[in-house]
Amino acid sequence: MSSTATDLDREAFEAWRGERERELAAPHGWLSLTALHWLDGEPRTFDQIPGRWSFRDERVRLSPTGTGTLSLEGAPLVAPIELEPIDGAPGVLLEAGRQRLEVIRRSERAAVRIRDPEAPTRSRFRGVPRFPWDPGWILPASFEPFERPQQLVVGAVVEGLTHSAQAIGRLHFTVDGRPQAVLAYAAKEGDGLLLHFRDRTSGVTTHGSSRAVAMEPPSSDGLTTLDLNRAINLPCAFTDHATCPLAPADNHLDVAVEAGERSPA
Repeated sequence: MSSTATDLDREAFEAWRGERERELAAPHGWLSLTALHWLDGEPRTFDQIPGRWSFRDERVRLSPTGTGTLSLEGAPLVAPIELEPIDGAPGVLLEAGRQRLEVIRRSERAAVRIRDPEAPTRSRFRGVPRFPWDPGWILPASFEPFERPQQLVVGAVVEGLTHSAQAIGRLHFTVDGRPQAVLAYAAKEGDGLLLHFRDRTSGVTTHGSSRAVAMEPPSSDGLTTLDLNRAINLPCAFTDHATCPLAPADNHLDVAVEAGERSPA
């Protein structure tokens, strides 16, 4: 790799890193989580937030209690409502002052998660620890699409939960002369690929659950680039109030990926 190409890669990486950390530190981003309350059929109240909450027959029921104001899409709640969050999807957002209350569905359970701009995890944030940027971790890769996507069920950082995932093909690359073949997901946005993986640094210098890295769409002959400098922590590395999926068993790499984000201090 020429020095000019290396400089351009480094410049693009620093721009990407800045955007990544600004997104993390957004007022209601992942660093703002302060609580995760699981719901059941018994209506109950919780500290910090107004309302009486329950989950039954696939629906979350929320009743105003007269203490504090809740609103949905800008309209104050004055009567009980029922919400139907979608399993695995971003939650339904309500507002309570500066807080946002996210009603989520995970497996057969539902919860309300508090996002507060005043969260200590957000006010103390000074950036994500990471390995030094190294152009040696920008790897050529090839993508082998499946004839049909493979439906997967993977575990979660919350005991008893599972997540559904869809692998659309297998990604092939080499680390230190050792071939790797892992499952790739479709990126959440655009036509790119997403790799969700563990490696020999997991639970040592990187978070014990897993990390993820996005890639550009492969070319017509299946070629793409895997930049492991851009491997990121999942939200559960920053907060105990996330429900992150675990990497599929096929994506446990037998090498140490000393690139990308490390465990937060």
